Amino acid sequence: MINRCTVLLWSVLFALPAFSAQHVAVHPRPSIDAGDQTAIREIVDMERQAREASIRRDPDFSQRTLAEDYVAITPLGQVTTKQDTVSARKSGQLRYDSINVSDMVVRLYGDTAVVTARADVKGHQLGEDFSGPYRYTRVWVRRAGHWQAVSYQATVTQ
Repeated sequence: MINRCTVLLWSVLFALPAFSAQHVAVHPRPSIDAGDQTAIREIVDMERQAREASIRRDPDFSQRTLAEDYVAITPLGQVTTKQDTVSARKSGQLRYDSINVSDMVVRLYGDTAVVTARADVKGHQLGEDFSGPYRYTRVWVRRAGHWQAVSYQATVTQ
């Protein structure tokens, strides 16, 4: 049985540690209108802000940007919620040394954005190292003019 600390680790590690992009690609549309370009910039900025909030262990960012019905699936298959994420951040047991993102792709579908990327993470929780490479998918939805994360899934890679 996976202990609660492990579940909290993964919920915080992957619930919304959004990252700044080193490389962003837009697929599959060959031409992007000005509105879509603006939305893509907003999503990339949300990812950057979330990365910074993760490194600072800021629960307020998660409280503001995760939808009430937010759900994340950790690399261990655990389901976490907005409240799990906010609580884990408030506990202060998690520490990120760095979060580096590459291979980010942002795809837009109206008021929905799907982000896929690779994240190389260095950090510790309760003295245990969780550093390593991951791939993730995050879904953002624009509600009342603001982007909210509604779903997240992460997978450990080699």
